[in-house]
Amino acid sequence: MATNKREVMLPHTMGQQGIDIVRARDDIETVMYPAGIGQADLLPLLADCAGIALSGTPYKQTEMNGSPAMQVVARIGVGYDAVEVPALTARKVPLMTAGTANSTSVAEQAFHLMIALAKKHAALDGLVREGRWGDRHGGLPMEMSGKTVLIVGFGRIGTRQARRCLAFDMHVLIHDPYMDQAKIIAAGCQPAPDLDAALARVDFVSIHCPKNPETIGMFNAARLARMKKGAFIVNTARGGIINEPDLHAALVSGHIAGAGLDVFDVEPTPPDNPLLKLNNVISSPHMAGVTVEAVAAMAVATARNILSVLDGTPNKENTINPEVYD
Repeated sequence: MATNKREVMLPHTMGQQGIDIVRARDDIETVMYPAGIGQADLLPLLADCAGIALSGTPYKQTEMNGSPAMQVVARIGVGYDAVEVPALTARKVPLMTAGTANSTSVAEQAFHLMIALAKKHAALDGLVREGRWGDRHGGLPMEMSGKTVLIVGFGRIGTRQARRCLAFDMHVLIHDPYMDQAKIIAAGCQPAPDLDAALARVDFVSIHCPKNPETIGMFNAARLARMKKGAFIVNTARGGIINEPDLHAALVSGHIAGAGLDVFDVEPTPPDNPLLKLNNVISSPHMAGVTVEAVAAMAVATARNILSVLDGTPNKENTINPEVYD
């Protein structure tokens, strides 16, 4: 690099508010890169990079090896399954996430999917558009009030989802073995440490846990079979937590009444995904955390995360591997 400026890479899809924060720094050279960049094109850009913001771009051992000057890696979001954290930790490079920047947006989308399923929104909209008002009593919607929801994961998003459910007079169970159970009770919810036992009691399951070896395939055929017949399941966390073929079978059999999916095993999910052929599935293209407000907030949080490390005052609250500061 010809100057003494430190180089920071930002994807073109990053919110302008965050880009402006980085560009305002005279000591930073801002390098924009396409969000869908392949590894072969990314690696040469990393040689002098001191910080990088990631949208969906993977960053693993190979990328780490190609980043001798890297000081901080930041996700524009909260999920980090595409980042090989041990590779960063070994080099004392912090992985930062956007904290609560998109938590409200994801919780709202999860609740939207729940209520859209309960109210049979897609089916009823179709009746109006097709002039089939006479069929409107064929499958009635239901109230949310008095129903029981199981929230899997009681972190930044799960806690917000719980508040929305409580506001609709729902009974809220929480499965999160890593959360202080007293905090769950204090939030007006009921701990459900035994996931399998809880499933038979609930009308809805809303997934808000991270994707990791412990949660991949968490909802497989056996677990879906334990759910109450006619229950609904919503996933705005990560694809792979629900086994898609097993979910398809449970939906076709009618054991599961419907599913709301913002995430899939493969993204973009192929148009011929069998789940998309079912009229009891509603979906969105991994957009739960992508709203006008969240895009701006995540961009600002990401920019500040990167600069906090480069300035020697890291935001430890948003750091996934805080042991790098020891």
